[in-house]
Amino acid sequence: MSHYKHILVGLDLSAESKQVIDKIKTLFGGKDIKISLVHVQEPLSFAYGGDIPMDLSEIQTQLETQANQALDDYKAQLSEFPVDAHVIIGQPATEMHRFAREHNIDLIVVGSHGRHGLALIFGSTANGVLHGANCDVLAVRIKEAD
Repeated sequence: MSHYKHILVGLDLSAESKQVIDKIKTLFGGKDIKISLVHVQEPLSFAYGGDIPMDLSEIQTQLETQANQALDDYKAQLSEFPVDAHVIIGQPATEMHRFAREHNIDLIVVGSHGRHGLALIFGSTANGVLHGANCDVLAVRIKEAD
């Protein structure tokens, strides 16, 4: 895996994101790579179907601020690498594909909960990233907390 130079790490900022960070350190520690941490937030108007008659921009801004703070914590855990962090508003798979193309990413790393059946078809960001990526994709199996 040493031929990778720029890795996009897609994080949902759940408690399980630490497992993805730990896997990056295990696989790429000591390697000369750049890491871009990316968290994609769907616009609140999408999440609520646009049916709520209120301005959600302040809430969206607060969520972006919280996401940036969380990404800063993950950057600190990856201090041996050059790391940048980005909060992007949009649809996760689409935005990760776009970011990968625009920044010459050669590996995308995402967490995967190992869903199957309908849960995979309707709810898997990892599956969405895999299909349509212009580079390699590494899905890190997330171990659920007991």
